[in-house]
Formats: sequence, structure tokens, C-alpha cells
Amino acid sequence: MKYKIAVASTDGKVVNQHFGRAEVFYIVEADSGGMTFTYEESRETVPVCRGQEHDESQLKAVAAMLEDCDYILVSRIGAGARAALGQNNIEAFELPGLIEDSIRKLFDYFEVQNLLEDLYDNYSEN
Repeated sequence: MKYKIAVASTDGKVVNQHFGRAEVFYIVEADSGGMTFTYEESRETVPVCRGQEHDESQLKAVAAMLEDCDYILVSRIGAGARAALGQNNIEAFELPGLIEDSIRKLFDYFEVQNLLEDLYDNYSEN
């Protein structure tokens, strides 16, 4: 299975942008294990955060622009942005670092979650 991941980055190499301050999102397609991934495109946007002010309509527009993505990797994200993305069924993760490392951490997290669910299911059955 393939997943589309939006990455908030200033250079396309490192996850280093706050969601609200990102001017571009790099779109990556990854396999279900996160072992292989390819750069698909860049999507430019107007930052929704200016100082301590947030433009709600711009926040919703950015979330809509990324609605075909499964996940978003950022250095930071606020509750409002997380909620706007959630309305589009997009899950955001704060995973700063090299993009390839952050993608692997994302899929490692899912692997651990699946193992825990399996353990819980097996425990519940007994």
C-alpha cells in the first residue's frame, strides 16, 4: 500500500517548519513500511501564521490543498491546525529531522501500534 505524506520543509531535506509558517509542502509517496519513498511534487502556500495571529480561512484552504495526503510531517503544529487537518482525515505528526528518518519513524510508530493492538486483542481473547 502507498501513502502520500506532506512534509513542511524549507529545503526539501529536513522536516523543519511549523505548519502555520510553512511556505511549501513537499509531497512524498511512501510504501507501507516507509522503506522506499519518492518525491512527487511541491505545493506552495501562503503561511497561515503571522506572529500570534492565524487566518482561519487560509488554515482551511491549506488543509483542503493537502486533502489527498494521508499524513503531514512538521516540526510543530497547533491544535487549530491539527483540527482543520483532522476534518480532512489527515493526521499530523511532529517529527523534525531528516525527511527520510522522519518517514521511517512514522512507520516505526505504526508498526509498534499494530503490535500493541495485536497484543491487546490476544489478551482480550484469553
